Amino acid sequence: MTEVLQNAIEHVLAADTLVIIFVAAGYGIFVGSIPGLTATMAVALMVPLTFFLSDVQAVAAIVTTVTCSIFAGDIPATLVRIPGTPASAAYASDSYAMTLKGQHQKALSVSLLFSVIGGLFGTLTLALAAPQLAAFATQFTSYEYFWLYVLGLTCAAIVSDDSRLKGALALFIGLLFSTVGLGTDYSIPRLTFGFDQLITGINFIPAMIGLFGMSEVLRNALVIPYANELEASSTEKTPTQPMSPQTEDDSPGVFQFAFQRKFSLLRSSVIGSIVGMLPGAGADIAAWIAYAVSKRFSKTPQEYGKGSLEGIGDATGANNAALGSAWIPALVFGIPGDSVTAIAIGVLLMKNITPGPNIFDATEDPAQAALVFSVYVTFVIANLMLLPLGMTAIRAGNLLVHIPRRILLPLIVLFCVIGSYALNGSYFDVTVMMAMGVFGFVLERFGVPLAPIVLGLILGGEVEHKFLQCITKDASVGAFLSGPITIGLAIICIGLWIGPMVIATVRKTQAPAD
Repeated sequence: MTEVLQNAIEHVLAADTLVIIFVAAGYGIFVGSIPGLTATMAVALMVPLTFFLSDVQAVAAIVTTVTCSIFAGDIPATLVRIPGTPASAAYASDSYAMTLKGQHQKALSVSLLFSVIGGLFGTLTLALAAPQLAAFATQFTSYEYFWLYVLGLTCAAIVSDDSRLKGALALFIGLLFSTVGLGTDYSIPRLTFGFDQLITGINFIPAMIGLFGMSEVLRNALVIPYANELEASSTEKTPTQPMSPQTEDDSPGVFQFAFQRKFSLLRSSVIGSIVGMLPGAGADIAAWIAYAVSKRFSKTPQEYGKGSLEGIGDATGANNAALGSAWIPALVFGIPGDSVTAIAIGVLLMKNITPGPNIFDATEDPAQAALVFSVYVTFVIANLMLLPLGMTAIRAGNLLVHIPRRILLPLIVLFCVIGSYALNGSYFDVTVMMAMGVFGFVLERFGVPLAPIVLGLILGGEVEHKFLQCITKDASVGAFLSGPITIGLAIICIGLWIGPMVIATVRKTQAPAD
């Protein structure tokens, strides 16, 4: 194991890999600082470049990009009250209130330090929990894997912000897309509509770029006039030059504040790590939960939403902790913890690396085990590199936020087209990307989330394959509940779907009596 760790450190600390990590960090900060552009879109646009990188370099680029972009989303949230990424929405009001008090530098510094600490905690959770879970997962049969995939799909649907029904709709759309072409267990093309290019199915990368890249361009393009007005009004209301802290501000320094909040930071990091392990949850949900818990145990809950450093610190610690733990289900079971790890799984498969319990076995495949350790090392380096780069971004935040969208959006379209075409040199993939972009834009207009579509597209084939394996062994329903693990997973899945409906029904029946 020591040799594998040493090998991983050597690969990550190689000069070319460090250059890629540095460039990816700057790219992640740049994209995260632009309101409306998500970390998922940043990673999706980077995927075509991974064709020319080694497996360690490709994973390092993805890890660094998402680590830095999640923090960078706090910059526009603080300066103009427009979250750069969804993970920043939970505390945008507090951050902006600090700006109105002339304390935006302190708010962003707290966000940066707590993000780094939370990110390192999530990395520790990943390094400790993933191998233990992998050892347990070696006992799984096709029945356990079937219920595990169902649990992942269930979590993707029920964590939808607005409506579980819309989340379920998005999930079934993704499952439908996964049935296109030749399945693992079939030799007859399905739903190809005469297009030979669809025999192998809908290509994951163009679909991902379209859903998260082109749809963002379309959404932003339709709000350019409004965005320009908003930026102009924000310029009038918020400072365009760094403001000096108020002289009457006698609050502690950033490091002293972090030390005073050490137990709260630990609590929020634990929350973020646990939420990150849930497939489909992600950093934004971790931030909302940690913010709510922080307010519940705070001695000054009335300050939340009006400029609370406690809420900002706890929420940022949680969302960055979730980034590392989201890789646990991705590496152990091949189930994406969020949309970013879904892209990472696609990259690993392109590099002929199959996630699963055996990926941690150094005796069976030292190269794959070294790749896992390189993920740990890259997370540590990316978070440490975030400190100096984040401070630079804080000082240059005003410039990043006010880049004209009429310049930015055409460049994103160019990257989307090139990235889709470079995969197979196919114009059909570009067409798929465009179609998915329009489709994703329409779905978002109706409040339908896109993440369940991605997870359905990725896991649909695996669910079908495991289901067919199970019924080939034994077609009876009881076979799917043949052990304590399968029974427990089945109860959790059914409870997640039925539980909210039962609670809502009980509340409606109790309302007249109350």
